[in-house]
Amino acid sequence: MHDPRALIEMGSEAVRHLARRGYTLDLSALESLQSSRSQLITRVDELRAESKRVAQGVQQAARQGGDTETLKDRARELKEEIRSAEAEQEQVQQELRDFLLTIPNLPLDSTPEGDSDEHAVEIRRVGAPPSFSFEPKDHVDLGEALGILDFARASKLSGSRFSVSRGAGAAIERALATLFLDLHTKRHGYVEHSVPYLVTRQTMTGTGQLPKFEEDLFATGMGDRELFLIPTAEVPLTNLYADEIIPPAELPLALTAHTPCFRSEAGSYGRDTRGILRQHQFSKVEMVRICDPEDSQAELEKMLSHAEACLKELGLAYRVVQLAAGDLGFSAQITYDIEVWLPSQQTYREISSVSDCGTFQARRAGIRTRDEHGKTKPVATLNGSGLPIGRTLAALLEQCQQQDGSIVLPEALVPYLGFRRISADGTTEA
Repeated sequence: MHDPRALIEMGSEAVRHLARRGYTLDLSALESLQSSRSQLITRVDELRAESKRVAQGVQQAARQGGDTETLKDRARELKEEIRSAEAEQEQVQQELRDFLLTIPNLPLDSTPEGDSDEHAVEIRRVGAPPSFSFEPKDHVDLGEALGILDFARASKLSGSRFSVSRGAGAAIERALATLFLDLHTKRHGYVEHSVPYLVTRQTMTGTGQLPKFEEDLFATGMGDRELFLIPTAEVPLTNLYADEIIPPAELPLALTAHTPCFRSEAGSYGRDTRGILRQHQFSKVEMVRICDPEDSQAELEKMLSHAEACLKELGLAYRVVQLAAGDLGFSAQITYDIEVWLPSQQTYREISSVSDCGTFQARRAGIRTRDEHGKTKPVATLNGSGLPIGRTLAALLEQCQQQDGSIVLPEALVPYLGFRRISADGTTEA
């Protein structure tokens, strides 16, 4: 969430920044709400000061034997005026907060122009896409032929956009999650967490999923208790420090967790809905970093390297792109996407987003630290996928497929699996 004074001070620059991502800032409405709020704060303070003076006058008049009734009448009037002014102040304050909660983060000037993935700027490519002497199959056909993916039975259980992994498929998913967690905790310095998968509305608001994206979330509840299923571990990991002041000496914080993720994926269609690329439920290892705002860009590059390390460990071909301003997520001020090569589509597809949110989420969630003078200030928050399990499995099946339909897996997974090859009949071999 933004500081309204900062947006007003930026004026046309704030309008320009937000226009780059397709958002039209009604600056006059913001100025009106902020002005009304300031005037009401002043009015309430003046009424309280007068009420205090009148109360003192009543006491003094009583001691001197004077008439107190007129002063008491005024005291009662002031009590009502204060109650009315406070209610009006609270209403305007809520209107201002609701207004600010709908304004996305300001993109950095370094983000490319544009509003779709077509305008992303390629940063680098790593690894050569595998070449085949045969027509490569997609992960759906491969997984079903091997007996390790079962979409029909998943549909029977839950409807469309769910999958069941079995045998070697389930083992690979477990191995991937463990490999990624080992990389992040043992090599990259993250602290692993086990977090709730159901969170409150306030928690979802802190990281920016609410109020804008409520239709994309799965909600549940019991009685009058409302809870949301997390769309990513970014939500609970970041909000662990909501309404806290983190000592500067403890920064940066590096957090990771392996959780299921639940998303309605409203508006998705076509090839993304086939297989395990875009589902209502999937699992992912998430990374979150919390740091001093001055260090966020360096932390972003570090986190990007940690996500890339997962793909390098598996020997998968991929590329890194920087997203255009109009294609950024609501809370991000800059984002790198990592796209893995899918032979069946002959293109790179997004497997990880790594974003610097600046102080945007911290302001919403009340996460602060102290400056060199001891004054509190918001921290910066960053998040990135490291990596989603399903999409990584899809890339492995497609890039590691053999002509006979078997799969030869990367050496890095063997210690976690006990096998390296899945034969065409679904059996495994060391």
